[in-house]
Amino acid sequence: MLLYSGPLSLFSRKVEIALREKSLAFERVMVPFSQAKGYAPKHPAVMAANPKGQVPVLVDGDATLFDSTVIFEYLEDAYPTPPLYPRAAAARARCRLLELAADEIVFVPVRRLTYRTEPPDPDPQRQAQREAEGQQAEAAIREQYAGLEAQLQGRHYFCGDFSVADIGMFMTVLWILRLRGPSMDKNSALAAWYARVGARPSAAQAAAEIAAADRELSPALAGDG
Repeated sequence: MLLYSGPLSLFSRKVEIALREKSLAFERVMVPFSQAKGYAPKHPAVMAANPKGQVPVLVDGDATLFDSTVIFEYLEDAYPTPPLYPRAAAARARCRLLELAADEIVFVPVRRLTYRTEPPDPDPQRQAQREAEGQQAEAAIREQYAGLEAQLQGRHYFCGDFSVADIGMFMTVLWILRLRGPSMDKNSALAAWYARVGARPSAAQAAAEIAAADRELSPALAGDG
């Protein structure tokens, strides 16, 4: 099994966690990345496999797949033990919705914090605008935290047992904290869940590797305390 990944690819790291949770051996190819140029030059194998030219791309025998959610579903079908989705249809659908929410709802305001990986804009007005948008994003994230706290409802994990919903949401919250977003001080259940997931070896390895990549690739974050 071969995974094309990226040092600061949230979606690739999701797949890495799932592979390790299922104890699947894989070879990893890290594609080129820099804060200045992004994922450039594009890896030819990734370009051939994914029309969007993005990682992750998973190659397993004759199957070549892209998109972290599609890869999750493939892994569950091909390697069902241990499961990363609930068995019951309604619970499974809820789990899928939560994983989708992590990527497409909770993560939306997080994008407005990515300027923090870059040096300050030399134009004071543009920099002030970025900072104002960042403050708005933080307010939206705090609202998301409250919603996630309610979703947990006393559970250790979002869908009862550890699942793809936890993987997706963990990576999104990790990105928030990585970008100096709001803490979870007022959301004790969410903070406890985040610590619980982060203590799993699969998630801990992903978090440690992202931190190491930031030390090399994201000097703006390293210099911000």
